[in-house]
Amino acid sequence: MKQTAHPPDHRPVRTPTGPAGAFAPHPARPGTRRRPTSQQWAAWAFLTPVTLYLVLFYAYPLYRNLDLSLRDYTVRSFVQGNAPFTGLENYAKVLDDPTFAPALLHTVVFTAVCLVFQYAIGLALAVFFHQNFRLSATLRALFLVPWLLPLIVSASTWSWMLNSDSGIVNALLSTVGIDPVNWLTSPSWSLTSVIIANIWIGVPFNLVVLHSGLQSIPASLYEAAALDGANAWHRFWRITFPLLRPVSAITLLLGLVYTLKVFDIIWIMTKGGPADASTTFATWSYQLGFGNLLPAFGPGAAVGNLLVVAALVFGLVYIRVQRKQALS
Repeated sequence: MKQTAHPPDHRPVRTPTGPAGAFAPHPARPGTRRRPTSQQWAAWAFLTPVTLYLVLFYAYPLYRNLDLSLRDYTVRSFVQGNAPFTGLENYAKVLDDPTFAPALLHTVVFTAVCLVFQYAIGLALAVFFHQNFRLSATLRALFLVPWLLPLIVSASTWSWMLNSDSGIVNALLSTVGIDPVNWLTSPSWSLTSVIIANIWIGVPFNLVVLHSGLQSIPASLYEAAALDGANAWHRFWRITFPLLRPVSAITLLLGLVYTLKVFDIIWIMTKGGPADASTTFATWSYQLGFGNLLPAFGPGAAVGNLLVVAALVFGLVYIRVQRKQALS
């Protein structure tokens, strides 16, 4: 008998993949592209506004600031856009400027002192309000007032309070026999004055963030420690402070980035003076770029980029520390 050859069956083989006898989908042929699903289109729709915002208000200004620091811009070339490329010459001018060393010192002192006192006072208030006594929520809301006020209002208020002739601070000092202090016009006190004002403004932020971190600590830990005979200090040092470390790290990082770029308070209260006694990198950058009849856009942008680099370095250090803690 003659056997007839049947053509090979090219139908896709279905493979059972479940108890109900479901079949796996046929794999896509190589070289074919899948069409975006509705979920992918929705994801891109939500991502596009954020991307545009970051590009327009972060990436492009950073690029322009970097371009300003690498060229010799004048008012004319700033408008026409034909400034010659000078490389790192603007950075060399900034480093050789006699204002660089005092501005660097003032920036470090201003940032460090503000961070320490803002965090310490904010942590103390957070622990105090964590007890949930009567009027706790009301008093906590009142402490948010300095944070909610516009900076120009806060700085103007402190300028009036620290006025040498009619300020309320000197009036209170005179009642206890202390001579008036030239808070805003003395080179010895101007930096202290702006530090006090900035601490007052930054304490509410630390209070809110640290208080929210305290809410996440289980109360059973404190109860167990109290049964073991631990006093209030031991409970704080052995339980509260270690468990609050991640929240404290992000609080200090955000406070550092904010304090590095503080300009409004210093400029309104002292304008960086007298005799550059309260000049920081933020006010110096503004003075170079906009505070003179012949603005130095390049050096001003270079000083601003130094602040950006400092904030970036501390941010990278924070990320590295967090990774090490996560792996340990």
